[in-house]
Amino acid sequence: MTKVLSLTLLSTCAAALIAGCAGSNVNGLVDAGGSLFKAATLSDADVKTLSEQACAESDKENKIAPANSPYTKRLTAIMAGLKDSGVPVQAKVYLTKDVNAWAMANGCVRVYSGLMDMMNNDEVRGVLGHEIGHVALGHSKSQMQVAYTAVAARGALAASANGTVAALSQSQLGDLSEKLINAQFSQAQETAADDYSFDLLTKNKANRQGLVTAFEKLAKLDGGKSGMFDSHPGSADRAKRMQSRLAKGS
Repeated sequence: MTKVLSLTLLSTCAAALIAGCAGSNVNGLVDAGGSLFKAATLSDADVKTLSEQACAESDKENKIAPANSPYTKRLTAIMAGLKDSGVPVQAKVYLTKDVNAWAMANGCVRVYSGLMDMMNNDEVRGVLGHEIGHVALGHSKSQMQVAYTAVAARGALAASANGTVAALSQSQLGDLSEKLINAQFSQAQETAADDYSFDLLTKNKANRQGLVTAFEKLAKLDGGKSGMFDSHPGSADRAKRMQSRLAKGS
């Protein structure tokens, strides 16, 4: 490995502001070089495999609502209004008081019972339509590349013989899962996901007002400082934008 490549890896680490890089030595970064390069060129198959692994790791750490749970039955009814998204969705409910929902690039969708407790079915449907939008529009794939790069930079990941992504340890999978669940999207991506949800609800002839009121409820959480949909514009402004689309009939 050349000195120039070593310096490039150091620059990449600094530019990404990846936690833990400051304590890494040059040899560690050089060893991670193959994985860092691979992260920038993840194929769709790579992203699917990593997403499946990260989702499975998250499922192990959470209590999933059983099939006969009222939450699961509600979710089934909710998802019936989000058909034909083009995403192979596998949705489940986590039994927790936390208010959150997310989706990974393989179509793994998880909604927390805490969010379902504060929202009606139309509102939850609007939120999940937004999360599915991130997958359909490729935002989740981009976040996987960022998250995998961060994991690679934290420690060496041995490249596999056939060129596929490196095998991750349980702790690395946990780290990857956490990064994906807490991923922050850009304003443009959030707006695009909002519009995707609105259009998908329209396609399914579902109640689009639920998307508006969902944002209004999220805006009231912690004075509008909730970590969910923590972006600019805030949830209140996004609710107004969706209401404007409703008023225009498009």
